[in-house]
Amino acid sequence: MKVVAVTACPTGVAHTYMAQEAIEKECRKRGYEVKVETQGSMGIENELEQEEVDAADIVILAVAIGIDGEERFEEKMDAGKVLQVDPGEVIKRPVETIDEAEKL
Repeated sequence: MKVVAVTACPTGVAHTYMAQEAIEKECRKRGYEVKVETQGSMGIENELEQEEVDAADIVILAVAIGIDGEERFEEKMDAGKVLQVDPGEVIKRPVETIDEAEKL
């Protein structure tokens, strides 16, 4: 399974990167291909290309603020393949978050 995600929190520091780590760790445990873009205090890092978004089975938006480039995910949203969740939830409950994403 291919998973792409974006993480972002209001201050763009701790939760952004903790959520990234939680998603990557849980996906790797399951043997999934995963790439996580962060939109934090350092700007956009590990930016997702449109081709990567299009090829993904699931998109996870672990964001507590508006993000740059949200239009990249419109097609996946229309197809019901986007899970929107608070970054804090991903950090506290990574297993349940990925379980929920799998059901999309």
